[in-house]
Amino acid sequence: MKFRPLHDRIVVRRIEADERTSGGIIIPDTAKEKPQEGEVLAVGPGARADNGQIQPLDVKVGDRVLFGKWSGTEIKVGGEDLLIMKEADIMGVLVAEEAARKAA
Repeated sequence: MKFRPLHDRIVVRRIEADERTSGGIIIPDTAKEKPQEGEVLAVGPGARADNGQIQPLDVKVGDRVLFGKWSGTEIKVGGEDLLIMKEADIMGVLVAEEAARKAA
C-alpha cells in the first residue's frame, strides 16, 4: 500500500541508532531513546500561500533529516511504523560529506 501525504506534510521512516555504546555495552530496547533521524519516504505537494499559489517543499524523497524528539504522529502503513509530520517540524537535512565538498 502506498501513502501520499497532503499539503506540507511528509512521511519519514526513523533510522535506528547503534545498539552499542562506544565501549561495547549493548543498550536494551527499554533504555533506548527514539531516534531523531529519519529518511523521507513521501512528500506532499506543498503548502498553499496566502495568494493561493502552492509553495513546494524544501525536502524531497530520499533525504536524511533531523527532527524534534516529539515531532510528528506515528502511523502504521503496510505493517511498517512511520512518522507523518509537517515540514516545519524538520530541523534540517543531513548532507553527505562528499556532496558537501562538491558544492563548496
